[in-house]
Amino acid sequence: MGIEVVEGQAQDWKKPGVHVVLVRPQIPQNTGSIARLCAGTASHLHLGGELGFLLEDRYLKRAGLDYWPGVVLHRWRDEGLLMASLPRERTHCFGARSMRLYTEASLGGDSVLVFGSEPTGLGDAWYQGWSDRMVRLPTTRAVRSLNLAQCAAVGVFECLRRSGWSGEVGP
Repeated sequence: MGIEVVEGQAQDWKKPGVHVVLVRPQIPQNTGSIARLCAGTASHLHLGGELGFLLEDRYLKRAGLDYWPGVVLHRWRDEGLLMASLPRERTHCFGARSMRLYTEASLGGDSVLVFGSEPTGLGDAWYQGWSDRMVRLPTTRAVRSLNLAQCAAVGVFECLRRSGWSGEVGP
């Protein structure tokens, strides 16, 4: 079971659907779970910057199960190029330090959702350059943040809910 990867390019953002961007993901199981989410919602998955695992990782493949052929995977090795290519008006960066809730953002079926790595989130460059596009999921102070795959699922399904998508019936 090979994972098909295309090199990320600026025109990728013109492709219809929700785009999920993981910047420097470190845990293969989270990325695999998000890949399955993307396959099940016809969303694009973008991996940016240095990964904490290889795309051949067995945990990554196992978490994505046999859904990998349905994943449109874009690989951005240069995080700066990724950041510069994003369509600002459609991009929403999720970060625990943001004051604005995701429910206040103009999410829709063509949104680009950016998430940082599991241990550190999005770095300062993202908060500085994209402060007007930062949103967060509400939590209690009992946790620093939610699991990356959970956050991606909330974001994707909120985009789809707002666009009126109700999925397909049946297996």
